[in-house]
Amino acid sequence: MRETPTHPKIIALVPAAGIGARAAIPGKSSLPKQYQVLAGQPMLRHAVSALLTDTRVAEVRVVVAEHDTIVAQALAGLPRTVWRPYGGDTRAHTVLNGLADAALSPGDWVLVHDAARPGLPREALGRLIDACLAADEGGLLALPVADTMKRQTPPTGEARSGRMRIHETVDRNGLWLAQTPQMFRAGQLASALKEALARELEQGLVITDEASAMEAAGFSPLLVHGSGRNVKVTWPEDFAWVESWL
Repeated sequence: MRETPTHPKIIALVPAAGIGARAAIPGKSSLPKQYQVLAGQPMLRHAVSALLTDTRVAEVRVVVAEHDTIVAQALAGLPRTVWRPYGGDTRAHTVLNGLADAALSPGDWVLVHDAARPGLPREALGRLIDACLAADEGGLLALPVADTMKRQTPPTGEARSGRMRIHETVDRNGLWLAQTPQMFRAGQLASALKEALARELEQGLVITDEASAMEAAGFSPLLVHGSGRNVKVTWPEDFAWVESWL
């Protein structure tokens, strides 16, 4: 009897093991950033729900800290969603742990999405999936830089006192602001993250997202036009204006 061929599946992975210290609001809730309530729901639930809008995403796997006691309630009732207590010391470790736990085939696709990007539009997610599948290459959502870019002077006593100065204006031509999801083959991403983490210890390589690990491994990920609504909630003042259009 001939076996039915299997096709690579697409899953989403949301690293949500951090505490979001930069977004903390003095005197307000001490909950980790991903559990702060926006428009009546935890921000993490908004982010996961956005990923579920594309039926090609077979499952959303949320990776949280080992003793997380909030995630079950925050995500209760969402379809195609599981949460796993394998958060690591850094984002890269959390994603790598999540990949190992998912036991995917090397050719399966993984969409890694920030828990703090609750406004991902369905259209932007669809563009990314379409582009990566069509090219059979990994890629990420991103936006061209629109503002004039300035690089500050190296840290000095003035900078530490809150007075910072311009060192130079940076040519914004060809610069993009990286967003998520970032979509890669599971096997390639796991290998790139392991290699990047080793080089981080040995050579000081900086891994800021999955694309940076893939770049270090020799890949050139696709840039797919993202959305201004797909912003990352980073600072306390971000909550109010993101909530205003959720």
